[in-house]
Amino acid sequence: MLTFAEAIHDGFGQTFRVDRLVHYEKTEHQELVVFDNACFGRVLALDGIVQLTQHDHHVYHEMIAHVPVLAHGAVRDVLVIGGGDGGVLREVLRHEALRATLVEIDARVIETARAHLPFVGADAFDHPRAEIVIGDGLAYVRDTERRFDVIVVDSTDPVGPAAALFGESFYRDCARRLTPGGVLVTQAGVPFFQGAQVAQAHRLRARLFAHATVYLAAVPTYTGGPIALGFASDADLVPGDLPLLRERFAAARLETRYYAPDVHVGAFALPPEVRTLLQGA
Repeated sequence: MLTFAEAIHDGFGQTFRVDRLVHYEKTEHQELVVFDNACFGRVLALDGIVQLTQHDHHVYHEMIAHVPVLAHGAVRDVLVIGGGDGGVLREVLRHEALRATLVEIDARVIETARAHLPFVGADAFDHPRAEIVIGDGLAYVRDTERRFDVIVVDSTDPVGPAAALFGESFYRDCARRLTPGGVLVTQAGVPFFQGAQVAQAHRLRARLFAHATVYLAAVPTYTGGPIALGFASDADLVPGDLPLLRERFAAARLETRYYAPDVHVGAFALPPEVRTLLQGA
């Protein structure tokens, strides 16, 4: 029996039965694997770490996309760093007045997603309001003159190509590329296992933005409890005005499986241990 063992935490890991190996390659940047599993459907892993599964990716993609867009309320331009599977791109483009630019360092992730993960990005890569850039997100944010209302950093954990996306210089460049009142949202890690990582990244964002925190989402394959998503802005948008969020959600005519305005507000209600983690950062 073929298995896939993920062991990103010292002393703990999770194992998936590989019912069918769909794709494997070593790209210029990372090891890329796609396989099928009876519990989670199709699975994408990069450098030995599960990035998404067919049955629970919607939780992460809906929460990392709709929370900043609806919190802001007047988004026109979104920048997605990473996210080569197309899930964030697809979700943000569901907001009809919005344009999105995706910057992905590894073209093979996009090509593999097109071929083997159509349920994630659907036709987002070819959407007329989408621009796809193959390149280093760090360099793009540093060098572009464009400004964005929302920047979503949909990165892997801070190893390999993604390590620099958790650094102060990158966050500083993001702050410069946001319009007034703009929002930065980042994949921050699972507090139970990656508390130091969550705290360090929060500390950097808190130096650069008037308002910085994290919010939580429960994604079964991101083991160890809810994953934290970093949220930073010069505007005070947390936790959000529930009636206003309901109004914006209704106007957007979204059909979601996990995100809802009350879930949006509740996601910022942090357990004491997570609040302590951020306060000690």
